[in-house]
Amino acid sequence: MKDPAAKAAHRKAQARFWAERLADYKSPVTSRSLGQLATTLLPLVALVAAMGFALEVGYWLTLLLAVPAALFLTRLFVLQHDCGHGSFFKADWANNWVGRCLSVFTVTPYEVWRRDHAIHHATSGNLDKRGTGDIDTLTVREYLALSRWKRLAYRIYRHPVVLFGIGPTVLFMWKFRFPLGDQTRDVKAWLSVLSTNAMIAGGLAAFMLAFGALPVLMVWAPVVILAATIGIWLFYVQHQFENVYWRSQDEWDFHEAAVEGCSFYDLPRWLHWVTGYIGYHHVHHLASRVPNYRLRDCHLAIQEFQKVARIGVWDSLKTVRLALFDEDSRRMIGFRDLRAMA
Repeated sequence: MKDPAAKAAHRKAQARFWAERLADYKSPVTSRSLGQLATTLLPLVALVAAMGFALEVGYWLTLLLAVPAALFLTRLFVLQHDCGHGSFFKADWANNWVGRCLSVFTVTPYEVWRRDHAIHHATSGNLDKRGTGDIDTLTVREYLALSRWKRLAYRIYRHPVVLFGIGPTVLFMWKFRFPLGDQTRDVKAWLSVLSTNAMIAGGLAAFMLAFGALPVLMVWAPVVILAATIGIWLFYVQHQFENVYWRSQDEWDFHEAAVEGCSFYDLPRWLHWVTGYIGYHHVHHLASRVPNYRLRDCHLAIQEFQKVARIGVWDSLKTVRLALFDEDSRRMIGFRDLRAMA
């Protein structure tokens, strides 16, 4: 389909098709949204309190409790994420104010993240518009064109220890504390970052005055760091799998990118719940106004979704080796695959 007019007609037809199929799922239900807030915040607060008491027993128990606490903080991030898409409540003011409040827990500047994430949705799978809200991904040709030192830097960046260990901590604890790139000249970005930093600092100061600086850091830091790692892992699996969709601008299509460029992370039912159903990522990218608690229903109801890339827990572990997009085979490959091709 090389004719521009035919391409435009095809894309309009796709848009109408998906708009009709997804329309019934886009309305948030206030009682369910409030229920999600309650069933996320209350267990998180209870677990953090238990972590504080566990310091008297041993730090090993505190760290053990940090695992479920981090899962609930990840779930809280998904609720903030829904607010950023305007899908958690019907009123924009409610989405934005709840999102800003939750961003203090998730240490994420709400307005800055919302802007970058909107760009991610609008450009996902587009080779010519990478770089905002994405995990950095090079094509084989781009990688081979780099100098030796730049190749080494990219290999270090894509190493699992960096990508899932050091990286999430640097992103949430350091990079999110400052506007970066073109945002340095954006007053709204500065206000978002500085106000979030001020609220985080104020909350930490209050708890440190009450319980001491060291106990607060020993309790809260591992929860945030582990939740950041879980969040980056989920995002990685949703967009970094072997047959993922990447196309140049002239071939790229929003709806194809959503269905073919986002995985269905097939988790156990309880884990879908605690991660806010974000594993149904193909549905989310097709219609970001669908609340998280309706993504599963949408997936099960629409036959076309049964054909999307399904990734189980074991399969997801195998994606760690993937690092480059091969333009010729149109699939993700690892560095070993590249050596074998050579």
